[in-house]
Amino acid sequence: MINSWRPWYEVVVTAIREAASIILLRRADAGFEVFFLRRNRGASFMASAYVFPGGANEPGEDARTAAARELFEEAGVLLAKDSGHDAITLEVPNQDSLRKRILDGAPAGATLELAGLVWSTDVLVPWSHWITPSIEPKRFSARFFVTEMPAGQEPRFDATETIDQLWVTPSEAIARSAELQLPPPQIRTCWELAEHETIEAVLAAGRARALEPHPILPRLAPPGAGPCLLLPWDPEYTVTGTGDSAPLTYRPTWARGPSRFVLEDRRWKHVDAPGSTAAV
Repeated sequence: MINSWRPWYEVVVTAIREAASIILLRRADAGFEVFFLRRNRGASFMASAYVFPGGANEPGEDARTAAARELFEEAGVLLAKDSGHDAITLEVPNQDSLRKRILDGAPAGATLELAGLVWSTDVLVPWSHWITPSIEPKRFSARFFVTEMPAGQEPRFDATETIDQLWVTPSEAIARSAELQLPPPQIRTCWELAEHETIEAVLAAGRARALEPHPILPRLAPPGAGPCLLLPWDPEYTVTGTGDSAPLTYRPTWARGPSRFVLEDRRWKHVDAPGSTAAV
């Protein structure tokens, strides 16, 4: 999301594609860690940034299925059930070959079906819904889901779309946001995750958030010292913000805390509106 800044006045008209991402968590001494993949520097969207596994939906695919497929393609983590609908907890012997066939272009759903498997999307807990600002030439309406890393599996980046991977605590990710080139959705998500001490608490929070859905569509603040994105709960969002908008129709309990992002020294900083203390 805005990893190469465009002039604030430039009008961009582009279609919005449906997409999905997974916030993958694993247990650690510090409570839990979150998984990031680094995108190829030649990528057309968020190049070189560390992001959550995810991508655009394929035709006829819902968000949960897209999230599970992208996690398997990009990280090699399989969320699937056998024909008896027992969740897989250990790596299946042909998991690598299944992934290779799908990466080579075979339809993902049909490939799993031939192996006697179906996606296990019930383990995905909704977390947030972000829409790329209208200043961007490539836009997505992305659903973010959270889940725990399945036992017996280890993620492996695909070395094509993604070139590196990292497990890190939410707080450390925020502290290293410049180094990791974290985009705003990843920073905001880590800010939210850092409020919880355990994976169980995160999943419970996700289930509560699912009862208060609302898209997060950042708007541009008027030109000033530098690029600034306003989130829907920022006091200036509907007053001075420019570009497509999705103002709050009610106030979800999660719509709180820092309400904008400012770009300083090539780093997005998550801060409060003027008059408050910056949080990140």
